Parts: sequence; C-alpha cells; structure tokens
Amino acid sequence: MSAAPQAIDFARHPARRGAVWLRQAAEMLAAARIPWLMLLLLYYFIQLMVSVVPLVGPLAMMMLRPVFNVGFLAAAWTQERGGTPGVGHLFRGFRSNLWALLPIGVVLIAGTTLAVLATALVDGGALLAAITGSAKPDEALAANGRLETAMLFAIVCALPTLLAVWFAPALVVFQDCGAMQALGGSLRAALANWRPVAVYGLLLFVYGAVLPGIAVALIAWLVPPAAAPWVVALTVVPYIFLFVAAQTISDYVAYRDIFHARETGVAPPTDAATGA
Repeated sequence: MSAAPQAIDFARHPARRGAVWLRQAAEMLAAARIPWLMLLLLYYFIQLMVSVVPLVGPLAMMMLRPVFNVGFLAAAWTQERGGTPGVGHLFRGFRSNLWALLPIGVVLIAGTTLAVLATALVDGGALLAAITGSAKPDEALAANGRLETAMLFAIVCALPTLLAVWFAPALVVFQDCGAMQALGGSLRAALANWRPVAVYGLLLFVYGAVLPGIAVALIAWLVPPAAAPWVVALTVVPYIFLFVAAQTISDYVAYRDIFHARETGVAPPTDAATGA
C-alpha cells in the first residue's frame, strides 16, 4: 500500500499582504523589465499562432496554460536567486511533471465552461449566444439587459476553479504534488487567505481595468480623434504589458509567501500563522 500524500502546509496572512504581493512583483519587474517583456511577447505570439486553428487551438492553449505558467514560475525563481529570466524558461513545464500539469488544464477548461454554461440560468442564454456567435453582439445586448449580471455570475461560478488552478502548477513543480493534491491544496490555501486574496483581486481590477479605462476616456476627451489611437498605443498599451508582467510575477510571489513563508526570498509578516 502506498503512503498517503502529506498535507500541504501554508501560511495564513492578513489582508494587507495582498498589496505586498503586487508591490514585490513590481520590484522584480523593474529589475528585469526587458527580459520579462520578451518572455511575455513570446508567449502571446505562441498563443496567437496556436489559436489560429479553429476550436482546437484555443482549447489547446487553455489546457497548456498551467504548463506555460511553470515557465513563468521558473523565470521568477531564477531571478530571485540572482539570475535573469530568459525565453528558455517558458518551456520548462514541458520538461517537468508534464503529465501532472495537463490534468490541471483540463480542470480549468471544464470549470470555466461550466461557469459560462451556468449563465443561461440568469440571462436566458444571451451571453452564450454572444460568445458562440449565434447572435450579433448588438442583438445579444439588446435582447437581454442582464448580460453584465451574467458575466459577474460566470466569474463567481468560475472562482473555485480559478483558485484551485492558481497555485497548482507551482505545487506540482516545486513540491512534487499530484494534480488533484495540488488543486485541493491551492483551493484550501486561497480560501484560508481570502482576505489578502480579496485585496489582491481588487487591486488587479483597479490597476488592470479601472485605471486603463479612465486613461482611455481622458485621451478620447482631450486628444483629437485622429491622434487618439496613437496616444493610446504609446501610453495605455505599454502600461497594459507592464501590468500583465507584474501580475504574472505576482503569482510566484504569492505562492512563495503562502507556501514557503518561513524561507528567505519573500519575507513573511510577523503575524502569519501556519496551517493546512
């Protein structure tokens, strides 16, 4: 009989720690801005090329997302130890526990698909029609004014899946967990740290959606229409790339802070308590 898998230990942090994750990620990005941007550009180029294949391409990229996430984690791990992130890190997941990472991608596809399907309960299928293309966007929007509610409902339904997938690749690669153990450990740790996770999510929304939206609105208001797209391209688009890079690094920072709080690299707060 094989031994039962050991419980995954993690730290419980106060709400303010969610802001620390983003701040430390921004500091890491500032120290290696070009390497991280090159890494992200390569990833999105691969995503663009694969997604050209109808239906299969987007599903394949979604299933491979945890595999590529390992590449970003490896790049952050290397930088934390004095190295430089490189494009070679992006493919590290294909050489490390690949068969434990692919089921995580399957869970991500299944969970998000069920969340989108569930929106039919609140909007009669209008969001599904808009996504699948069976109705034109303007027709779908006119047909049902509850699309915004449906989108929020989809996010709520997908949240358990997203939290389970969040730290799972890191647990597979750094702690040699199986897919199901990693998914369960990630979900338990995220729920136990719901306060910093909520702060972290709120800050992602502010920096990733609210501020760019305000910037675009101000540019449209102050800049002549002919020049506005160029101003957006030169200001908002680079900001979005930097934001995505910082958010990507923050996945590693949050993992280290929660699952390796007593180790050097990510300083733990004095009031963290360990739990499982």
